[in-house]
Amino acid sequence: MSAANRSQAGLWAGSDSSSEAESLILVDEADREVGHMSKARCHEGQGILHRAFSLLIFNGSGELLLQRRSAAKRLWPHYWSNSCCSHPRRAESMESAIHRRLHEELGLRCPLHFLFKFRYQAQFDNVGAEHELCSVFIGRSVGQVRIDQNEIADWRWVSPEGLAAEMHGAGAQRFTPWFTMEWERIWRDHRPAVRALQSQRADFAENSSRARSD
Repeated sequence: MSAANRSQAGLWAGSDSSSEAESLILVDEADREVGHMSKARCHEGQGILHRAFSLLIFNGSGELLLQRRSAAKRLWPHYWSNSCCSHPRRAESMESAIHRRLHEELGLRCPLHFLFKFRYQAQFDNVGAEHELCSVFIGRSVGQVRIDQNEIADWRWVSPEGLAAEMHGAGAQRFTPWFTMEWERIWRDHRPAVRALQSQRADFAENSSRARSD
C-alpha cells in the first residue's frame, strides 16, 4: 500500500463509519438479488458484486455537475467523479434510492432518466475495491446545489467538451474509474439523449410543486 493510501486508511478508520454498516443488496450478473452485506464488507478485498447507481446532472446551460469526493472516503478520496453515486439500501427500490440520494448529497430534485447498466470492478490499492452492477441515470436541474460536506469536498460545472479534454489530458488520473468508464460509454452511445436533455427548456427538470412543499 502506498504511503498516501496508508494515511487514507487511517483517516477512514477514525471517521464516522455509520454508513459503512448499511446493508447493501448483493446481486448476480443478471441483477437478481442474492443476499445482503454491509457496505464495509462489500468493499473489502476485491469487492463483492452489489447493486449501485450513478447520476449525472446537467444544468440549464448543458454543463455537467461534478463532485470531488471527501477526504474521508475509504475509496478514491479527493478524486473527481460524477454528480452522485451510491447504492440502494436493503429492501429499497432503485427509484426511491436515486431520488433520496440526489437530495441528500446535492439538495436537488429532478426527473431522472435511465440510460444503461454496467458491471465493473476497480481496485484501490490494498485499501479495497468497487465491484458493482451500476445503473446510470441522467437528469437536468436548475435548482440551487446544496452539498453534504461530509460526502463532498468540492463541486463544479463542466461542459461535455471540457470534460472530454480533461479526461484525455494530464488530469485524467484525477477521475474515479467508474465515472471514466460510464462517461466514455455515454458520450459514445448515448450522446443524443444528452443533447436532447440539453436542448429542453430550463424549466423541464424542475418539479416546482414538490420543491415548494419541501
